[in-house]
Amino acid sequence: MVLKEQRCGAVTVLRPEGPLKGEDAEQFRKRITDLLNASLGRCVLDASAIQFVDSKGLEALVDANETIAQTGQSLKLCGVNETIRQVLELTELASRFEHFADVNAAVRSFL
Repeated sequence: MVLKEQRCGAVTVLRPEGPLKGEDAEQFRKRITDLLNASLGRCVLDASAIQFVDSKGLEALVDANETIAQTGQSLKLCGVNETIRQVLELTELASRFEHFADVNAAVRSFL
């Protein structure tokens, strides 16, 4: 998995490319936790290039969301494909995240 970052003003956009699974989940968890701490919770996860998520990947997403919840916010997801959306709904995790159609909408939500 490749983790790409982009700054949009005061918001950091993290765009993982590849499946969020197994050993990559720990790398993702560490990077997003660092970003959340550095950006005071102003972080968007662009999931448009994540093909699928396994249990370790879901755990990493939930952990990241719990970290940001300490600031009174929730992790903002955008570009979630149908497969990941179904996994989040089946595991009853979808409501824990804020969902947006694209990066611009997610970034604007911080205004």
